[in-house]
Amino acid sequence: MSTTKEKITEALKQVIYFKKQNNIVDLGMIHDIRVVRNEITVSIVFPDMNDPSVGIVCNSATNILKKEFGEDTPVTVKPVSEAELGKGPLSGVTNIIAVISGKGGVGKSTVAANLAVSLAKMGKSVGILDADIMGPSVPIMFGVEEEHPGVIEREGKPLIIPIQKYDVKILSLGFFVTPDQALMWRGSMINKAFNQLMNDAEWGDLDYLVIDMPPGTGDIQLTLAQDYRVTGTILVTTPQKIAIADVRRAAMMYRQEKLTIPLFGLIENMAYFTPDELPDKKYYIFGKGATDQLAAELDIPVLGRIPIVEKITESGDNGTPLSLDVLSPVSAAFNDIAVETMKQVEIKQALTPN
Repeated sequence: MSTTKEKITEALKQVIYFKKQNNIVDLGMIHDIRVVRNEITVSIVFPDMNDPSVGIVCNSATNILKKEFGEDTPVTVKPVSEAELGKGPLSGVTNIIAVISGKGGVGKSTVAANLAVSLAKMGKSVGILDADIMGPSVPIMFGVEEEHPGVIEREGKPLIIPIQKYDVKILSLGFFVTPDQALMWRGSMINKAFNQLMNDAEWGDLDYLVIDMPPGTGDIQLTLAQDYRVTGTILVTTPQKIAIADVRRAAMMYRQEKLTIPLFGLIENMAYFTPDELPDKKYYIFGKGATDQLAAELDIPVLGRIPIVEKITESGDNGTPLSLDVLSPVSAAFNDIAVETMKQVEIKQALTPN
């Protein structure tokens, strides 16, 4: 068989990168193909050179090329890192901040949306990815649930264009399903959808990509921890003991030896109730102190406390995050949380060797 770049490319479609459940050609991992006097040299790009899959993929590519073009054909397969080439789907994203919770109903999506808006108000370039596959609510909170992301093609690969509102780039699975559609997906399907939103999007240059994670400790949490360079996580809880117990389990997941990601701190949502007519009063309806005890146990700070305010729900339902209201005390609370988050990023940078 004659050796051409086109035939080599077609043969390499048999090589599967199992972490992303697709072949290395369609994933855009082929950096260079050279044929000199029937000798084949291929460069394959990997997000992480320490990934055990690097050797597996390179060996598979070598074996397939020899099978297709002859066992005596000289084949060299070179792994190259995305960082080395200054490329990759998230190469322009400086910090990834995951907002997590141990259980649903604690206001995690509200925190993620308002944190993103608060960071954008401070002049940062910000994106938000709604990875809560079973309950994508970010489109509603930004008032863009009726919109649809665009698609462009670059180097033969289609890329999703995030919707932009309030100076935040927004992507969510909610853009691709109808509101009454039930998602009965297995883990592999969920991971594939998450990876597509991360890797097949034109995020561009971002100071912060905020990820609204699903509650609990499931497949997406593992994928995020193992496959992406996460700057840090923020844990959202409410004062009730059951919520504290659940968020403790979520925190422990990220402190396993192979999944170590910095825990930036806790945010206590629904911390207290202050009536409009009594602005100096704080009623701790769900208790007080448990969040501080957990923070001490985990040796992380409490980044902020969000009061119970009716306008939070109203603003979310209306597609206008309350962080946009400069007169609201909740807006001030989220502003402080954004400042504390940036401080945690600076601390991590100072502790990370160059």
